[in-house]
Amino acid sequence: MAPVVTSVSPAQGAPAGGTNVTITGSGFTGATMVRFGPNGIPFVIVSDTQITAKTPAGTGTVQVTVTAPTGTSTQNVFFTYTPAPVLITLTPTSGPTAGGNVVTINGTNLSGASSVKFGGSSGVVVSNTASQVTVIAPAGVGTVNVTVTTAGGTSNALAYMYVAVPVPVLSSLSPVSGPTAGGNVVTVNGTNLSGATSVKFGGASGVIVTNTASQVTVIAPAGVGTVNVTVTTAGGTSNGLAYTYVAAPVPVISSLSPPSGPTPGGNVVTINGTGLSGASSVLFGGSPATILTNTATQITVSAPAGAGSVNVTVTTAGGTSNGLAYTYVAAPVPVISSLSPPSGPTAGGNVVTINGTNLSGASSVKFGSNAATILTNTAGQITVIAPAGPPSSVNVTVTTAGGTSNPLPYFYLAAPTLSDLSPHLGPATGGNTVTVFGTNLTLTNAVNFGGNPATAITVVSDNQLTVTAPAGTGTVVVTVTTPGGTSTAATGNPYYTYLGAPVLTSLIPSHGADLGGDAIVLGGSNLTYTDAVSFGGVPASFSAISDTQVVATSPGGAPGTVNVVAHTPAGNSNALPYVYDPS
Repeated sequence: MAPVVTSVSPAQGAPAGGTNVTITGSGFTGATMVRFGPNGIPFVIVSDTQITAKTPAGTGTVQVTVTAPTGTSTQNVFFTYTPAPVLITLTPTSGPTAGGNVVTINGTNLSGASSVKFGGSSGVVVSNTASQVTVIAPAGVGTVNVTVTTAGGTSNALAYMYVAVPVPVLSSLSPVSGPTAGGNVVTVNGTNLSGATSVKFGGASGVIVTNTASQVTVIAPAGVGTVNVTVTTAGGTSNGLAYTYVAAPVPVISSLSPPSGPTPGGNVVTINGTGLSGASSVLFGGSPATILTNTATQITVSAPAGAGSVNVTVTTAGGTSNGLAYTYVAAPVPVISSLSPPSGPTAGGNVVTINGTNLSGASSVKFGSNAATILTNTAGQITVIAPAGPPSSVNVTVTTAGGTSNPLPYFYLAAPTLSDLSPHLGPATGGNTVTVFGTNLTLTNAVNFGGNPATAITVVSDNQLTVTAPAGTGTVVVTVTTPGGTSTAATGNPYYTYLGAPVLTSLIPSHGADLGGDAIVLGGSNLTYTDAVSFGGVPASFSAISDTQVVATSPGGAPGTVNVVAHTPAGNSNALPYVYDPS
């Protein structure tokens, strides 16, 4: 049995050759030749299943074969000669001695870069295409050569210069003070601030939010008294600027809006007052509310569940505020009066509007046992995204803090399917009647030919429609849309082809015997689908040869001139004169 080659590793290398490869397969004992394309090479048989060799010079992709006394391998195992990478530009061409900056290398044949060297140090490859490599530069000094190595070899070198990073200098802070609890944003202005590794408030580190060469924004840590703010970069640590921690004022609340709400909670309450920044808790009696927004003068919260009248208090770093009364009231039972639309596709996803009363604070809307996604919610209306459901009728209900509403029926409708059309051909100008066959067609509200809407839609039955075709070109998919969705072309034959009107340009010959029986070649265009030819209104037998030629047999006729007309599903052609010669 001839040798079998299953793989070569690596499967690519430099055009100059010399790549060490391992060929794996079977039947290698006694091998007499290894070829890369037409080129034979020296090799070493390691075992019956493995050969090692060095590639010859070459180009493109070549087949690797092994020959033994039993024959030559035929498997499609290939080796690709990859051209050496070429570098064109570096951006930027210099960077800090500490490295860490991103350098973009442009060139050709850069795919599969295995290493990018800055002198003797390796950069970290971030992204790699055939024309570009982005890399994080390593640390270094002076001017070094940048090279890229791929399977095709090592590229030419481009110069990259390491430069010392200047010491950062601070010029101002804004604000220059803040609460002892920290958490406020401080803007630090200055020069040489790029690449800040830390911002210290005394001995405590702030959280860096943004960083440019001239500005750092940072979230201040907790602290007390006056401390120095410093910025550290690769260039060192900056001068210090004074920042003062101040005690937070005791919060005072002046009003609640609204001052009452449902016993299950969940409604939004706005709390106005002073000294409210950094609120750590808002209590309704002994129950914590969920804080939504918080400024020095206003807090919005989602109220917890409760009963009766309770005191609302706010706690900040400055202490706990005075209390204001909030009253829990029982919510009315929701009532729903209508659904729009009252039906939809089994896949769900359509928007349904539910009208009624006492609908505020709806916690769920169910279609049968399936929950819908609530989009908007007022006392008189809810909009939801319907969930999926099987073809059937289900009850829609709304649940609020007041209970669950009465049900209203919603109908899941199967999407329409199309099985066939009659006819499948028609004029580009449209206007002809097309019968559409399929299933689930009763509630059809649109029929489209490609992107063009048909008109005069008439539902004959759940399995049949008639429509007037719109104008169009080429072959298009006909789709039917109902509340259950839009049909697809996955089944049946819903394709419709628009035809240009037939045109006659010549009759050869243009006259013949009045007894008929002569073969007449009708020349023109759009003749492929010719379904009738007449000589002076008399049907003739014919054969459509191509889109430009029909051969007809002239019927008999009285001596004189008659009009020859060809007909296709796109209509009648123009008429050409044909002369019957007396016999």
